[in-house]
This record gives sequence, structure tokens and C-alpha cells, in this order.
Amino acid sequence: MRVPVRPVAAGVTALVLGAALAGCAEILEEGSDEATATVGGAGQEDAAPGGEGGAGWQPVSKLPGLPAPSEGREMLAALAVADERPMTGYSRDEFPHWSRQDGCTVRQTVLLRDGNEVKTGDDCQPDSGEWYSVYDGQTLTSAGDVDIDHMVPLAAAWRSGADEWDRERREAFANDLENPQLIAVSASSNRSKGDQDPADWQPVEEYWCEYGLAWTAVKDAWDLTVHEDEREMLGKMLDTCPA
Repeated sequence: MRVPVRPVAAGVTALVLGAALAGCAEILEEGSDEATATVGGAGQEDAAPGGEGGAGWQPVSKLPGLPAPSEGREMLAALAVADERPMTGYSRDEFPHWSRQDGCTVRQTVLLRDGNEVKTGDDCQPDSGEWYSVYDGQTLTSAGDVDIDHMVPLAAAWRSGADEWDRERREAFANDLENPQLIAVSASSNRSKGDQDPADWQPVEEYWCEYGLAWTAVKDAWDLTVHEDEREMLGKMLDTCPA
């Protein structure tokens, strides 16, 4: 039996994006034609989940909303298990993504958030910077080589409950900057992953803990189901986290 999908209040997309994209406008106000956004290094103190069962653990990426390992294990245990739903009617167009606000798209916002020493023009598009792709360990110096991955791919969400959502909720999911759903990675790793879930695709093993936490947190936040093999692999990933 599926868990009912929580309704989203009207305007939630604008609220979520407004809070996150405000940073773009703030960055651009610091200079006239060009501004530099300096993002702290991976494992920065204010990004680390707190609490027991993960105290002292530092995340590798800058994903927002990561739970501590103990909380991630509780989330995984509570997820509803169900067979994958058919892809009937699926299209990426059902999930409007890269919304724009205050001059920045969600894609540009994630590039700014996840990069280091990112320089942008007045259109918010990065002209230079450096991005570390946690999926495969590559360091990238051109925004054109960086993809913004949906941690839980749109098609994977469709197969686990999003087929029953309305268009507004799908748009909110595809542009979710509050949960660990969007991450800047190498184009090659993103395309290797495609729409596969953890049962069929995994990043480098050094990133298993955080990947498992992020995937589980997104499924929990959006009331999406997991299938048996997916849950088993997520458990293995979370087993690599500190006790």
C-alpha cells in the first residue's frame, strides 16, 4: 500500500525558490558587471548534521537538508516499500525545471552554491570557477562540463509515486533547493546514472554514506516509495556512515 502524497500549499514553489535564489541577487549586488561568489570548502562546519549518531561526521558536498546518519537510518526504516509503478504517461515536461527568479535559474543557483571561487556576469551565469564532482572524484573548471543532477531522478520519482502528483507539485520537486535533491556533478557521471536508483547505479564508494542519506531524505520529504532492492542497497550505503 502506498503512502498518501502530502498536498503542497499554493505558492510553495515560489517560497522555496525565493529563499534560495535570493542569494543570486545578493551576489550580483556586490559588484557592477561582475561579482565573485566564494563558497566554503567541502566539509564546512555549518553544513555538518548535528545530533547523536553522526556527531563529528562531516559531509563532503554542500547539499542542504542532509540528515545525520542516525536520522537517515530512521527515515529509511519508515519509508513505504512498493513495487515500481509503470512509466505510462511519463515525460520530463511533466516536471518543469530550472525555474527563474531574481535573474537566476535554479541551475545557476546550484552552480553558485556548489562551486568554489565562482565568478558570474550580470546574467548570473558562471564565467569561471571550480566544481568537485563527488560522484566520480573529478574536478571541473568549466560550468559547461557540470550537470545539475536530480538526486532522485524525475523518472525514478514517477515510478515511486509522482505519477499521481499535479503539475505544481512536480515543478516544486524538480526545483527543490531545500532538500538534498539537486547537486552539481560531472556531466559524464550524471549521464552514467541516468534515471537509475541505488540498486542499479552507485557513485564512488567514498560517497556512499552521503548519497544514501541524500536519496533517503528526498524520498522521505516527498513521500515517495522504495522497492525492495533499492531499500537493501540504501541500507548498505548507510552502513558506511559512522555509527
